[in-house]
Amino acid sequence: MKGLLQNVLMSAALVGISTGFVGHADAAKPMHPNKILNVAHRGASGHAPEHTLLAYGLGEKMKGDYIEIDLQMTKDGELIAMHDETLDRTTNGTGYVKDYTLSEIKELDAGSWFNEKYPELARKEYVGLKVPTLDEVIQTFGKGSRYYIETKSPEVYPGMEEKLLEVLSKYKLTGSEDSSGKVLIQSFSADSLKIVHELEPEIPLVQLLWYDTPAVITDDELEDYKTYSIGVGMNFDKIDKAYVQKVRQHGLEIHPYTVNEKEHMRTLIDWGVTGIFTNFPDRLQEVLKEKGSK
Repeated sequence: MKGLLQNVLMSAALVGISTGFVGHADAAKPMHPNKILNVAHRGASGHAPEHTLLAYGLGEKMKGDYIEIDLQMTKDGELIAMHDETLDRTTNGTGYVKDYTLSEIKELDAGSWFNEKYPELARKEYVGLKVPTLDEVIQTFGKGSRYYIETKSPEVYPGMEEKLLEVLSKYKLTGSEDSSGKVLIQSFSADSLKIVHELEPEIPLVQLLWYDTPAVITDDELEDYKTYSIGVGMNFDKIDKAYVQKVRQHGLEIHPYTVNEKEHMRTLIDWGVTGIFTNFPDRLQEVLKEKGSK
């Protein structure tokens, strides 16, 4: 897979990003008191087609601490990197992922949509990009990288958690080594996280939340989350300083999503968040440097 990684990084260079690669050995563990995690949301998806190897490569080039991967499962039980349950938005296919085999999905173009939607960011190398499997992502970036993985719509895919852990185990990313924070698993489904926790209790988990109105969280909720997770993540625009501080007082990490403007990044950092999801990890890296955080 070395050749594949070289191709990804060569393509990244073509995009014209000049920042250096993250030093994996120096990447912080979860719960590190002096580190705010820079999570490259779907890769550097503000610059390149989300959930492609190219976007993931750019995310690392821009100092992202984690490659964030949303998982869907194919008809033949393979885990692929895709946000939606359907193929329509980010490929030239249509219909549900679960109704197609991996070989059928591999025939699709997962990059041209980006050029059409964002003509000012269009690049010829985005045309024809393929949907990667979880295996391919890990094979490409290796154990030196860190992976923030979400089980998407697990109720649609029975056995998704077991399949995920099987893949992680194959690459020795579970068990005692995982305490180093090489993998974080997140989900909106508490049931899905509890399945993972039961099977591999050492993997750190994050409970995802969504708020339609200003966020409120109770002590009881936070104590419940602590029984199986190390933290919570939520849409950033509904929280305030008091919310952040309450989460932290319970000893939990807080990783809001998806934060793309520097002004919002600065505010959240001042409030005390411990990680931020962003489509622009380069912007967050600049803010972190401003604030003296590495």
